[in-house]
Formats: sequence, C-alpha cells, structure tokens
Amino acid sequence: MRTTRNRKPSPESEAFTICLDIEPVPKPRMTQRDKWQKRSCVLRYRAFADLVRSELARHDFTLPAEGLSVRFDMPMPVSWSKRRRNEMRGKPHRQRPDLDNMLKALTDAAMPDDDSGIWHIAEIEKRWADEGSITLTK
Repeated sequence: MRTTRNRKPSPESEAFTICLDIEPVPKPRMTQRDKWQKRSCVLRYRAFADLVRSELARHDFTLPAEGLSVRFDMPMPVSWSKRRRNEMRGKPHRQRPDLDNMLKALTDAAMPDDDSGIWHIAEIEKRWADEGSITLTK
C-alpha cells in the first residue's frame, strides 16, 4: 500500500474555468468546393475558429484529453418578449444547431492538428442566455 504526502496540487490538476464571449457556431458540412465557393456558413465557421484559437492562446488554455466540461450559451432571439426571455433564461436549448456539431466546431477550432486525443468529456450542454458564449472547465 502506498502512502502519499500532502502536496500542493499542480496547475494541470486544478479546476480552471474560462468563459469565451464568442457566439457558438456549428461545424458545417464542407466539400472541396468550399475552397473557392466561399459559402456564408463556412466563412462564419472559419471566423469562429480563428477567434476561438486566438482567445484560447491569449488565456493559455488547451483542451484536456479528459474531464472537460463545455456549456454553450445560445443567444435568445431579439423578437422574444421580455416575459419569454425571463422564462427561458438558463433553460435547455432544444433546437438547431445540434450539440454534436457545435462540439465538433469547438474541438476542431481549438485543436486544428489533431483532436483525436480527446477521449472523455465530462459534461456538455446548451442553454438559453441573453448573449452567446462558451464556458470551458477543466
């Protein structure tokens, strides 16, 4: 049986949360044609990916291979009344875009070389909010 001494936790083991004030974007289905056709959904995704990379680099944050929690805050439509906004704030977002496409966009943007090393994501959720953002906790 091993005994361990009380040691100061390493920065890798400490919980760390970062909130990116970036509106979440789903990963579009791309083809070879998108290299020259410049569809709006692909341009939006590429701008999102560049912004995510720059924000993560600014905060010196890398996605861990395990134990990541992700929350996508989806902005409420401007056309909603104040009553409906208050009613829906923080509730689950149960419509398009799909959660898996949003997670694909985030992991591909954050790890452009190879995201196959991620094997466990603890929690993923989409919720209604006043403004779009992405909260990452490791």
